[in-house]
Amino acid sequence: MSRAFRSAGHDRQITWGVSEGEFQHVRDDRAVETSGVRGRVLLRSGDAEYDDARAVHNAMVDKRPALIAQCESAADVQAALRYGVAHDLEIAVRGGGHGVAGTGVSEGGLVVDLRRMNGVQIDPGARLARVSGGATWADFDRACRPYSLATTGGRVSTTGVAGLTLGGGSGWFERKWGLACDALVSVELVTADGRLLIADETTNTELFWALHGGGGNFGVATSLTFRLHELRATTFAVLLWPAEAGPAVLRAYRDLIEHGAPEELGGAAVVMIGEPDESVPEHLQGKPCMTALATYAGTEAELREVFAPLFALAPESQEVVQMPYDELQSAMDDPPGFRNYWSAEHLLSLPDAAIQAFCGRAEDIVSPLSSELLFPWGGEVLRGADQWPLPHRRARWVAHPFGMWTDPADDAREIRWARDVCDDLREWASGYVFLNFIGNEGQNRVIAGFGEENYKRLARVKCEYDPENVFHLNQKIEPGWPC
Repeated sequence: MSRAFRSAGHDRQITWGVSEGEFQHVRDDRAVETSGVRGRVLLRSGDAEYDDARAVHNAMVDKRPALIAQCESAADVQAALRYGVAHDLEIAVRGGGHGVAGTGVSEGGLVVDLRRMNGVQIDPGARLARVSGGATWADFDRACRPYSLATTGGRVSTTGVAGLTLGGGSGWFERKWGLACDALVSVELVTADGRLLIADETTNTELFWALHGGGGNFGVATSLTFRLHELRATTFAVLLWPAEAGPAVLRAYRDLIEHGAPEELGGAAVVMIGEPDESVPEHLQGKPCMTALATYAGTEAELREVFAPLFALAPESQEVVQMPYDELQSAMDDPPGFRNYWSAEHLLSLPDAAIQAFCGRAEDIVSPLSSELLFPWGGEVLRGADQWPLPHRRARWVAHPFGMWTDPADDAREIRWARDVCDDLREWASGYVFLNFIGNEGQNRVIAGFGEENYKRLARVKCEYDPENVFHLNQKIEPGWPC
């Protein structure tokens, strides 16, 4: 089977021999052959699967790569990278594709698509999980369920395990277990020059440090190994009030978190538009509302006791469900195909004035799909503040405006709203930021994600493992010079 495609002004043709398992570049002045690739290659011209394969979660990102290499093994990844580097194609790495910046696809370049590499192996005795680089958190959590084991994962089950973890990894139970990267035991990584490396506490240790927040700047993670925790029960609660009750609700939520709430309690305070759903009172549908979400590593009875100060505020709607962890993890899944813009500010404190500022933007929400989230941190997140290149972990709260809409005509208003939310809270912010929570906000924000000294150290690691900056579409770390 052969297809033709055009890239960088050259006509090229790729032949895919299924029976031989070969990926051949057969028409160019320099013929290149890479043997042993078991995956497929989708080309731009006429392939029925191409548009689905290039789409990422954020519909604002509409890029057309020259090639999408659907890899099934680390050897496939090595071969694809050798090909892409040899032909000077911009490299994008696709896992879950959920990141708001849309870095899992490149214009006119090569996408190393890992989604077929989604296996998860659990060792219940050792409490370890070995996860392939293209797995999502749904894959991970379903595999852990029979053993009542888990670790901190993404709040959206379609998020890729590798992308979230390498960026740090925030999730519902981070106060109890820390960020996702805290559970890393090792990472198998393919570098830009095609080497397959292991990074752990004894091998390539500086690279291992960099992979705890440095994102995909150093190579393609083809496998990650995690420590797991016992988790016998989880409970999810959603309590709803009209927006005018927001400040009182948020003060009670703050006081609960900051004065003795067990670290098993996670969740968020959310300013949102009431959904047209039977669980929402009719008079609140389509109106700004305050919601208190509670996630609890325990039973429904335990959650009701811990969250009693919020129940005492007489929510107009409440749902409390004890459910398996993998179902809780998917309870807030956001659908693909919408336009997205997210940002964040990490707050060192949450005084009443900050609460008023956070709640004050309720009437400015443009789309009924958009929301303002406020996550409680502290606990194990704070205790790990100095271990990895993630200085934002010192924050006590994270404000996260999450814009999602359909009409391109609303782009400017949605982006302005998200930025205004952050501007209103900057007085209490640390200046650092969790880069997984934001899109492309410029290189100064990237440096703020790591702190200047951490950034310099990361740049030295970048110089060692990717001196030509092949992987530059992520939270970009420039190689430290001279390499």
